[in-house]
Amino acid sequence: MYLASNCSIPFKSFFFFFFFIFADFFLSHGFLSSSETMQKNNSVTDFRRLGLTQDPNRQKMVFAIFFIFYVGTLVGNLLFIVTIKSSKTLGSPMYFFLFYLFIADTCFSISTASKLTADSLSATKILSYNECLTQVFALHLFGCMEIFVLVLMAMDRYVAICKPLHYATIMSRQACVILIVLAWIGSFIHSMAQIILALRLPFCGSNLMDHYCCDMQPLLKLACMNIYVMNLLVVSNSGVICTISFTILMISHIVILHSLRNHSAEGRKKALSTCTSHVIVVVLFFGPCIFIYSCPTTTFPMDKMVAVFYTIGTPFLNPLIYTLRNAEVKNAMRKLWHVRITSESKR
Repeated sequence: MYLASNCSIPFKSFFFFFFFIFADFFLSHGFLSSSETMQKNNSVTDFRRLGLTQDPNRQKMVFAIFFIFYVGTLVGNLLFIVTIKSSKTLGSPMYFFLFYLFIADTCFSISTASKLTADSLSATKILSYNECLTQVFALHLFGCMEIFVLVLMAMDRYVAICKPLHYATIMSRQACVILIVLAWIGSFIHSMAQIILALRLPFCGSNLMDHYCCDMQPLLKLACMNIYVMNLLVVSNSGVICTISFTILMISHIVILHSLRNHSAEGRKKALSTCTSHVIVVVLFFGPCIFIYSCPTTTFPMDKMVAVFYTIGTPFLNPLIYTLRNAEVKNAMRKLWHVRITSESKR
Protein backbone atom coordinates (compact mmCIF):
# COMPACT_ATOMS: atom_id res chain seq x y z
CA MET A 1 0.00 0.00 0.00
CA TYR A 2 0.95 3.65 -0.36
CA LEU A 3 1.98 4.34 3.22
CA ALA A 4 2.90 0.83 4.16
CA SER A 5 5.39 0.49 1.31
CA ASN A 6 6.89 3.91 1.77
CA CYS A 7 9.90 3.19 3.95
CA SER A 8 10.94 6.85 3.87
CA ILE A 9 7.89 8.02 5.83
CA PRO A 10 9.40 7.30 9.29
CA PHE A 11 12.36 9.46 8.27
CA LYS A 12 10.14 12.28 7.04
CA SER A 13 7.86 12.13 10.06
CA PHE A 14 10.83 12.78 12.32
CA PHE A 15 12.60 15.14 9.92
CA PHE A 16 10.31 18.04 10.73
CA PHE A 17 11.01 17.59 14.48
CA PHE A 18 14.79 17.78 14.16
CA PHE A 19 14.33 20.54 11.60
CA PHE A 20 12.37 22.57 14.14
CA ILE A 21 14.94 21.90 16.90
CA PHE A 22 17.68 23.08 14.55
CA ALA A 23 15.69 26.18 13.67
CA ASP A 24 15.13 26.91 17.36
CA PHE A 25 18.88 26.63 18.05
CA PHE A 26 19.67 28.62 14.91
CA LEU A 27 17.37 31.45 15.94
CA SER A 28 18.49 31.52 19.55
CA HIS A 29 22.25 31.26 19.00
CA GLY A 30 23.23 31.75 15.38
CA PHE A 31 21.05 34.09 13.37
CA LEU A 32 19.98 36.21 16.30
CA SER A 33 23.57 36.79 17.32
CA SER A 34 24.04 38.67 14.04
CA SER A 35 21.36 41.10 15.21
CA GLU A 36 23.17 42.14 18.39
CA THR A 37 23.79 45.58 16.94
CA MET A 38 20.08 45.92 16.28
CA GLN A 39 19.19 44.85 19.81
CA LYS A 40 21.60 47.39 21.33
CA ASN A 41 19.27 50.07 20.00
CA ASN A 42 16.35 48.39 21.73
CA SER A 43 15.37 49.05 25.31
CA VAL A 44 13.10 45.98 25.23
CA THR A 45 14.66 42.59 25.95
CA ASP A 46 11.45 40.75 26.78
CA PHE A 47 7.72 41.06 26.29
CA ARG A 48 4.96 41.00 28.90
CA ARG A 49 1.74 39.67 27.43
CA LEU A 50 -1.73 40.49 28.69
CA GLY A 51 -3.21 37.18 27.53
CA LEU A 52 -6.94 36.80 27.04
CA THR A 53 -7.95 38.31 30.39
CA GLN A 54 -6.50 39.89 33.51
CA ASP A 55 -9.28 38.77 35.83
CA PRO A 56 -7.99 35.98 38.17
CA ASN A 57 -11.32 34.12 38.15
CA ARG A 58 -11.59 34.29 34.38
CA GLN A 59 -7.98 33.16 34.07
CA LYS A 60 -8.88 29.94 35.89
CA MET A 61 -11.79 29.48 33.49
CA VAL A 62 -9.48 30.13 30.53
CA PHE A 63 -7.06 27.52 31.87
CA ALA A 64 -9.79 24.89 32.28
CA ILE A 65 -11.28 25.50 28.83
CA PHE A 66 -8.05 25.66 26.86
CA PHE A 67 -6.45 22.79 28.77
CA ILE A 68 -9.33 20.61 27.53
CA PHE A 69 -8.89 21.98 24.01
CA TYR A 70 -5.12 21.42 24.14
CA VAL A 71 -5.33 17.84 25.41
CA GLY A 72 -8.18 17.10 22.99
CA THR A 73 -6.12 18.47 20.09
CA LEU A 74 -3.08 16.36 20.98
CA VAL A 75 -5.10 13.18 21.55
CA GLY A 76 -7.24 13.62 18.42
CA ASN A 77 -4.39 14.46 16.07
CA LEU A 78 -2.01 11.84 17.45
CA LEU A 79 -4.78 9.22 17.24
CA PHE A 80 -5.25 10.10 13.59
CA ILE A 81 -1.48 10.01 12.94
CA VAL A 82 -1.15 6.55 14.54
CA THR A 83 -4.22 5.26 12.69
CA ILE A 84 -3.03 6.43 9.26
CA LYS A 85 0.48 5.16 9.91
CA SER A 86 -0.71 1.74 11.13
CA SER A 87 -3.64 1.05 8.81
CA LYS A 88 -3.09 -0.73 5.50
CA THR A 89 -6.44 0.50 4.17
CA LEU A 90 -5.57 4.21 4.48
CA GLY A 91 -2.85 4.14 1.85
CA SER A 92 -4.14 6.65 -0.72
CA PRO A 93 -2.49 10.03 -1.36
CA MET A 94 -5.37 11.78 0.45
CA TYR A 95 -4.43 10.07 3.72
CA PHE A 96 -0.76 10.66 3.02
CA PHE A 97 -1.50 14.39 2.96
CA LEU A 98 -3.82 14.10 5.98
CA PHE A 99 -0.94 12.51 7.88
CA TYR A 100 1.10 15.69 7.44
CA LEU A 101 -1.88 17.95 8.06
CA PHE A 102 -2.28 16.42 11.52
CA ILE A 103 1.45 16.66 12.18
CA ALA A 104 1.30 20.37 11.33
CA ASP A 105 -1.83 20.77 13.48
CA THR A 106 -0.15 19.07 16.45
CA CYS A 107 2.97 21.23 16.27
CA PHE A 108 0.90 24.35 15.58
CA SER A 109 -1.10 23.68 18.76
CA ILE A 110 2.04 22.97 20.82
CA SER A 111 3.58 26.28 19.73
CA THR A 112 0.51 28.33 20.75
CA ALA A 113 -2.01 26.49 22.96
CA SER A 114 0.58 25.09 25.39
CA LYS A 115 1.89 28.57 26.20
CA LEU A 116 -1.61 30.06 26.47
CA THR A 117 -2.66 27.29 28.87
CA ALA A 118 0.44 27.66 31.04
CA ASP A 119 0.20 31.47 31.09
CA SER A 120 -3.40 31.31 32.30
CA LEU A 121 -2.10 30.38 35.76
CA SER A 122 0.84 32.76 35.69
CA ALA A 123 0.71 36.29 37.11
CA THR A 124 3.61 37.47 34.91
CA LYS A 125 3.34 36.35 31.29
CA ILE A 126 6.88 37.21 30.21
CA LEU A 127 8.60 35.98 27.07
CA SER A 128 12.18 36.86 26.15
CA TYR A 129 13.03 38.48 22.82
CA ASN A 130 14.54 35.27 21.43
CA GLU A 131 11.66 33.14 22.71
CA CYS A 132 9.20 35.52 21.08
CA LEU A 133 10.90 35.23 17.70
CA THR A 134 11.05 31.46 18.07
CA GLN A 135 7.28 31.41 18.61
CA VAL A 136 6.77 33.61 15.54
CA PHE A 137 8.89 31.16 13.54
CA ALA A 138 6.98 28.09 14.78
CA LEU A 139 3.58 29.74 14.32
CA HIS A 140 4.27 30.60 10.69
CA LEU A 141 6.18 27.41 9.84
CA PHE A 142 3.39 25.05 10.86
CA GLY A 143 0.56 27.43 9.94
CA CYS A 144 1.94 27.84 6.42
CA MET A 145 2.52 24.08 6.19
CA GLU A 146 -1.16 23.53 6.99
CA ILE A 147 -2.13 25.93 4.19
CA PHE A 148 0.08 24.14 1.67
CA VAL A 149 -1.19 20.71 2.71
CA LEU A 150 -4.81 21.85 2.32
CA VAL A 151 -3.95 23.04 -1.20
CA LEU A 152 -2.31 19.67 -1.98
CA MET A 153 -5.38 17.84 -0.68
CA ALA A 154 -7.60 19.92 -2.97
CA MET A 155 -5.31 19.11 -5.89
CA ASP A 156 -5.54 15.42 -5.02
CA ARG A 157 -9.37 15.55 -5.01
CA TYR A 158 -9.40 17.49 -8.28
CA VAL A 159 -7.22 14.90 -10.05
CA ALA A 160 -9.16 11.97 -8.53
CA ILE A 161 -12.55 13.32 -9.62
CA CYS A 162 -11.79 15.26 -12.80
CA LYS A 163 -8.97 13.12 -14.22
CA PRO A 164 -9.54 9.62 -12.77
CA LEU A 165 -7.75 7.77 -15.61
CA HIS A 166 -4.52 9.68 -14.97
CA TYR A 167 -4.80 9.72 -11.17
CA ALA A 168 -2.30 6.92 -10.46
CA THR A 169 0.29 8.54 -12.73
CA ILE A 170 -0.12 12.15 -11.57
CA MET A 171 -0.46 11.41 -7.84
CA SER A 172 2.26 8.78 -7.66
CA ARG A 173 4.16 8.11 -4.45
CA GLN A 174 7.23 9.96 -5.72
CA ALA A 175 5.16 12.98 -6.78
CA CYS A 176 3.44 13.19 -3.37
CA VAL A 177 6.76 12.99 -1.52
CA ILE A 178 8.20 15.76 -3.69
CA LEU A 179 5.12 17.93 -3.09
CA ILE A 180 5.37 17.50 0.70
CA VAL A 181 9.09 18.32 0.68
CA LEU A 182 8.37 21.45 -1.37
CA ALA A 183 5.65 22.38 1.11
CA TRP A 184 8.12 22.14 4.02
CA ILE A 185 10.68 24.22 2.11
CA GLY A 186 8.07 26.85 1.22
CA SER A 187 6.89 27.00 4.84
CA PHE A 188 10.46 27.45 6.07
CA ILE A 189 11.10 30.28 3.60
CA HIS A 190 7.86 32.00 4.65
CA SER A 191 8.64 31.73 8.38
CA MET A 192 12.21 32.97 7.87
CA ALA A 193 10.81 35.97 6.00
CA GLN A 194 8.74 36.78 9.09
CA ILE A 195 11.82 36.54 11.31
CA ILE A 196 13.80 38.85 9.03
CA LEU A 197 11.00 41.41 9.20
CA ALA A 198 10.72 41.05 12.98
CA LEU A 199 14.47 41.57 13.43
CA ARG A 200 14.19 44.95 11.71
CA LEU A 201 11.66 46.23 14.23
CA PRO A 202 13.15 48.52 16.92
CA PHE A 203 11.51 48.43 20.37
CA CYS A 204 12.22 51.43 22.58
CA GLY A 205 8.95 51.93 24.42
CA SER A 206 6.49 49.70 26.23
CA ASN A 207 6.97 45.92 26.25
CA LEU A 208 3.32 45.28 27.10
CA MET A 209 1.83 43.10 24.37
CA ASP A 210 -1.96 42.97 24.17
CA HIS A 211 -2.05 39.38 22.96
CA TYR A 212 -1.56 35.80 24.16
CA CYS A 213 1.22 34.88 21.71
CA CYS A 214 4.00 36.54 19.73
CA ASP A 215 3.14 37.30 16.13
CA MET A 216 3.84 40.06 13.66
CA GLN A 217 0.67 42.06 14.44
CA PRO A 218 1.34 42.64 18.17
CA LEU A 219 5.05 43.22 17.43
CA LEU A 220 4.22 45.88 14.84
CA LYS A 221 2.08 47.71 17.39
CA LEU A 222 5.03 47.91 19.82
CA ALA A 223 7.64 49.01 17.29
CA CYS A 224 8.88 52.60 17.61
CA MET A 225 9.10 53.36 13.89
CA ASN A 226 6.89 54.10 10.92
CA ILE A 227 5.47 50.66 10.21
CA TYR A 228 3.70 51.47 6.93
CA VAL A 229 6.26 49.63 4.79
CA MET A 230 6.50 46.75 7.26
CA ASN A 231 2.74 46.44 7.25
CA LEU A 232 2.73 46.21 3.45
CA LEU A 233 5.42 43.50 3.59
CA VAL A 234 3.45 41.44 6.12
CA VAL A 235 0.28 41.76 4.03
CA SER A 236 2.15 40.89 0.82
CA ASN A 237 3.59 37.82 2.56
CA SER A 238 1.08 36.27 4.96
CA GLY A 239 -2.02 38.05 3.69
CA VAL A 240 -1.42 37.20 0.04
CA ILE A 241 -0.60 33.55 0.80
CA CYS A 242 -3.87 33.18 2.73
CA THR A 243 -6.02 35.00 0.17
CA ILE A 244 -4.57 33.35 -2.95
CA SER A 245 -4.64 29.87 -1.38
CA PHE A 246 -8.25 30.34 -0.27
CA THR A 247 -9.24 31.53 -3.76
CA ILE A 248 -7.52 28.55 -5.39
CA LEU A 249 -9.22 26.15 -2.99
CA MET A 250 -12.67 27.59 -3.57
CA ILE A 251 -12.26 27.58 -7.38
CA SER A 252 -11.01 23.99 -7.32
CA HIS A 253 -14.03 22.85 -5.32
CA ILE A 254 -16.42 24.68 -7.64
CA VAL A 255 -14.82 22.87 -10.60
CA ILE A 256 -15.05 19.55 -8.72
CA LEU A 257 -18.73 20.06 -7.91
CA HIS A 258 -19.44 20.95 -11.53
CA SER A 259 -17.72 17.79 -12.79
CA LEU A 260 -19.68 15.55 -10.39
CA ARG A 261 -22.68 15.77 -12.69
CA ASN A 262 -21.14 13.05 -14.85
CA HIS A 263 -20.58 10.63 -11.94
CA SER A 264 -22.85 7.95 -10.54
CA ALA A 265 -25.02 8.63 -7.49
CA GLU A 266 -22.72 6.58 -5.26
CA GLY A 267 -19.63 8.32 -6.63
CA ARG A 268 -21.22 11.73 -6.11
CA LYS A 269 -22.12 10.87 -2.52
CA LYS A 270 -18.59 9.74 -1.64
CA ALA A 271 -16.95 12.71 -3.38
CA LEU A 272 -19.34 15.18 -1.75
CA SER A 273 -18.63 13.73 1.69
CA THR A 274 -14.87 14.17 1.23
CA CYS A 275 -15.16 17.62 -0.35
CA THR A 276 -17.61 18.85 2.30
CA SER A 277 -15.18 17.98 5.09
CA HIS A 278 -12.39 19.73 3.21
CA VAL A 279 -14.46 22.87 2.55
CA ILE A 280 -15.48 23.10 6.23
CA VAL A 281 -11.82 22.94 7.33
CA VAL A 282 -10.79 25.48 4.67
CA VAL A 283 -13.45 28.01 5.70
CA LEU A 284 -12.75 27.58 9.43
CA PHE A 285 -9.01 28.08 8.95
CA PHE A 286 -8.80 30.66 6.17
CA GLY A 287 -11.63 32.92 7.33
CA PRO A 288 -9.84 34.04 10.55
CA CYS A 289 -6.42 34.02 8.81
CA ILE A 290 -7.54 36.43 6.10
CA PHE A 291 -9.24 38.62 8.71
CA ILE A 292 -6.05 38.81 10.81
CA TYR A 293 -3.35 39.11 8.13
CA SER A 294 -5.08 41.25 5.50
CA CYS A 295 -4.53 44.40 7.58
CA PRO A 296 -2.19 43.63 10.53
CA THR A 297 -2.14 47.11 12.08
CA THR A 298 -5.92 47.56 12.18
CA THR A 299 -7.13 46.67 15.67
CA PHE A 300 -10.55 45.26 16.46
CA PRO A 301 -11.86 44.19 19.90
CA MET A 302 -12.42 40.67 18.53
CA ASP A 303 -8.88 40.18 17.19
CA LYS A 304 -7.67 37.93 20.00
CA MET A 305 -10.76 35.73 19.88
CA VAL A 306 -10.46 35.39 16.10
CA ALA A 307 -6.82 34.39 16.55
CA VAL A 308 -7.87 31.83 19.16
CA PHE A 309 -10.27 30.30 16.65
CA TYR A 310 -7.66 29.46 14.02
CA THR A 311 -4.70 28.77 16.34
CA ILE A 312 -6.57 26.58 18.83
CA GLY A 313 -10.10 25.89 17.55
CA THR A 314 -9.21 24.62 14.07
CA PRO A 315 -6.53 22.09 15.16
CA PHE A 316 -9.03 20.78 17.72
CA LEU A 317 -11.90 20.47 15.22
CA ASN A 318 -9.97 18.98 12.27
CA PRO A 319 -9.81 15.39 13.61
CA LEU A 320 -13.52 15.51 14.49
CA ILE A 321 -14.50 16.83 11.04
CA TYR A 322 -12.46 14.27 9.11
CA THR A 323 -13.52 11.39 11.38
CA LEU A 324 -17.26 12.01 11.61
CA ARG A 325 -17.69 12.28 7.83
CA ASN A 326 -15.29 9.49 6.83
CA ALA A 327 -16.36 5.85 7.16
CA GLU A 328 -12.92 4.57 6.10
CA VAL A 329 -11.19 6.33 8.96
CA LYS A 330 -13.77 5.20 11.52
CA ASN A 331 -13.46 1.58 10.36
CA ALA A 332 -9.66 1.78 10.43
CA MET A 333 -9.75 3.14 13.99
CA ARG A 334 -12.11 0.38 15.12
CA LYS A 335 -9.89 -2.31 13.58
CA LEU A 336 -6.71 -0.79 14.99
CA TRP A 337 -7.96 -0.57 18.57
CA HIS A 338 -9.79 -3.91 18.34
CA VAL A 339 -6.52 -5.61 17.34
CA ARG A 340 -4.62 -3.89 20.15
CA ILE A 341 -7.21 -4.72 22.78
CA THR A 342 -7.37 -8.32 21.59
CA SER A 343 -3.58 -8.70 21.61
CA GLU A 344 -3.34 -7.24 25.11
CA SER A 345 -6.10 -9.53 26.43
CA LYS A 346 -4.21 -12.60 25.15
CA ARG A 347 -1.10 -11.71 27.18
